[in-house]
Amino acid sequence: MGTAATAAAAAAGEGARSPSPAAVSLGLGVAVVSSLVNGSTFVLQKKGIVRAKRRGTSYLTDIVWWAGTIAMAVGQIGNFLAYTAVPTVLVTPLGALGVPFGSILASYLLKEKLNILGKLGCLLSCAGSVVLIIHSPKSESVTTQAELEEKLTNPVFVGYLCIVLLMLLLLIFWIAPAHGPTNIMVYISICSLLGSFTVPSTKGIGLAAQDIFHNNPSSQRALCLCLVLLAVLGCSIIVQFRYINKALECFDSSVFGAIYYVVFTTLVLLASAILFREWSNVGLVDFLGMACGFTTVSVGIVLIQVFKEFNFNLGEMNKSNMKTD
Repeated sequence: MGTAATAAAAAAGEGARSPSPAAVSLGLGVAVVSSLVNGSTFVLQKKGIVRAKRRGTSYLTDIVWWAGTIAMAVGQIGNFLAYTAVPTVLVTPLGALGVPFGSILASYLLKEKLNILGKLGCLLSCAGSVVLIIHSPKSESVTTQAELEEKLTNPVFVGYLCIVLLMLLLLIFWIAPAHGPTNIMVYISICSLLGSFTVPSTKGIGLAAQDIFHNNPSSQRALCLCLVLLAVLGCSIIVQFRYINKALECFDSSVFGAIYYVVFTTLVLLASAILFREWSNVGLVDFLGMACGFTTVSVGIVLIQVFKEFNFNLGEMNKSNMKTD
């Protein structure tokens, strides 16, 4: 019995590798910086689109739009590095930090409103992100190429991908041409559903790359897997890029960024939970903590965006109190 228990414990340890504290700290640092960079991308691209419309030219000729595009590329590279260091459920929710940063930047560059409730929402988004960091899993459930291949061929994950593909086809070829310019959820749904491919592909590339340069029979399989995941990642990023710019042409950058964060994060966490099973290493207390953290972030984002048109500030509150007295 003792030998069996020891073997089971060893197997569990292999299936859930805990990164070193230094790796976790580095991954978190990169993720935070990337979220801030990503938070500026929509604002800069929107600014470039507005400037180009005023001149009557294409936004492809505007330097501010290109600055936002380069910032997006830098942010994605940072996310890639973060995903290779720490679990997906630890990196993805940190994108919330980009929402308040983007809202503050938009208030200066695009003159979009940010009242006292919006500032409170920024504070709640940051506080919720801290709670997510504290309670998220610190161990990896998939650590080798063989485990990754097994997860990718899991019938549950394959079924999920088929549903996502069907929804994308309906949205891109049928719903988007008719309702995309008037309904913000159409473009957000397309970009968020593509996150079901981009984030797992990014994580998978990092795992497969570990075996590519080893002289063993699995290196060729790892190379093929890495190329397939790169192709999927490239296609999904190109399509996301196209529809993000379509959305920015029609809608407020901060509204788009806020709703996009909530929907994108939810779908990415769902896809990661099905593929990587990272939630299997989370206890009840940490699960409730992450749920509360994500709820806090979502409430903060709602405060930033839903009440942004309200002319509400501390000065008016003080005047109202003085009149009442």
